[in-house]
Formats: sequence, structure tokens, C-alpha cells
Amino acid sequence: MSELPPCPLCNSAFTYEDGALLVCPECAHEWPADPSLDPDVKVWRDANGTVLEDGDTVTVIKDLKVKGSSSVVKVGTRVKNIRLVDGDHDIDCKIDGIGQMGLKTEFVKKA
Repeated sequence: MSELPPCPLCNSAFTYEDGALLVCPECAHEWPADPSLDPDVKVWRDANGTVLEDGDTVTVIKDLKVKGSSSVVKVGTRVKNIRLVDGDHDIDCKIDGIGQMGLKTEFVKKA
């Protein structure tokens, strides 16, 4: 028998599955069984919909102008060891020849 997690609100051990949801019979709280579907958990996805994680390597899919410079990040540039952050940009990274940058996940794909 699989072990279901306790209710996140009341810590009741009597949770049960109802389709794609878990339900607590004591407080009537419902939450997604799959943590990636939980609206409270931020999940970053690349341009193809693949889930990104800290430390991944991504490839730039569009020429990106660097603000305040005449430099351009070319299509196909590989960016290693990304760090996912909340804010106006989703990725903090260091690009060879350019330096520290912030990228949006819509302009990269997982390598």
C-alpha cells in the first residue's frame, strides 16, 4: 500500500486520493497529488516546456541584445550552471565573453 502525505493544513493522516487530487476528510482541504501541478510551487520551463532546475545547461534559441552594450548573445550559445530566480528574469548565469546576465526562460532550451 502506498503511503500518502498528511494534510498540509491540519496534518491529518487520513488523506485519500480523488482522481488527480488528494483530499483531507477532516478539514476538506484538496491539493494536487503531483507537486509540479501545485499553484503555490514555482516551476520554471524552457521554450519547449521542459522543466528547468538549478545547475542545468541551456542553449539560447534567439539572438539577444545585451542592454547597455553593443554585444549580442548568439543563437546556440550554451550556458552552463544556471541559477533559477524569481523576478523580471528567470535565470541568473555567467556567459563566456559577456559576463553576468539575466535571461528569461522563454529564450532558452534545455541542452
